Amino acid sequence: MSEPSKPPQGPVARMLLQWLMRPARVTGVETLSPRFRSIELEGDALKGVAWTIGQKIQVAMGSGLSARTYTPVSWDAEKGRTRLLAFAHGNGPGSRWVSALRQGDICWFFGPRRSLDLSAPRAPTVLFGDETAFGVASAFRDNRQVDYVFEVSDAAEADPVLAAIGLGGATLIARSAEDAHLASVDAELLRFAASAHFVLTGKASSIQRISRSLKAAGVARSRMSTKAYWAPGKTGLD
Repeated sequence: MSEPSKPPQGPVARMLLQWLMRPARVTGVETLSPRFRSIELEGDALKGVAWTIGQKIQVAMGSGLSARTYTPVSWDAEKGRTRLLAFAHGNGPGSRWVSALRQGDICWFFGPRRSLDLSAPRAPTVLFGDETAFGVASAFRDNRQVDYVFEVSDAAEADPVLAAIGLGGATLIARSAEDAHLASVDAELLRFAASAHFVLTGKASSIQRISRSLKAAGVARSRMSTKAYWAPGKTGLD
């Protein structure tokens, strides 16, 4: 049995594992596209766990205490199952883990932990993000009236993935040089400025730009929830 996220070795790391990490078995890996995998985890440590939409888990990556963050799409506390939608973003430890993962592997994770609070019903809602936000968007889809707007690098890849996870009606805006496409994102989101609650996720600089545009249009801060999942050259944002 392989262990792509084998827990870190050493006395201090082993002690931390006993207190902080949970083991789970990979019971399914579905390839949705060259860079997207739907992953199912199962185990006794997943049973009886309180989880709400938007919370995260952090999966250990190899030796040391390095981890990558994923937002579960669903969690069955009775059967001890959870499902993740993972995006192989770049060539870092997370991407290598996603690409190498196989059914029967064991992974170790922290959580679930607080991240983006989507528990309170707010309608209508607009969720903005990118490929890293497809998981939380999928978890969110049955919760209330939501419109989805995503900036994506490859619409031809993203479109069938979104259809497979029940988000075929999402608006996709292709990234362009110098983030010029964000003007189109602004125009799309501002159509909802009068009454919607905005959930802004994904790339940090995109969130900052869109937040400024919404505020300038009179959207109160109380009508925005934000969570940056990544920024170029940085790790551990979430």
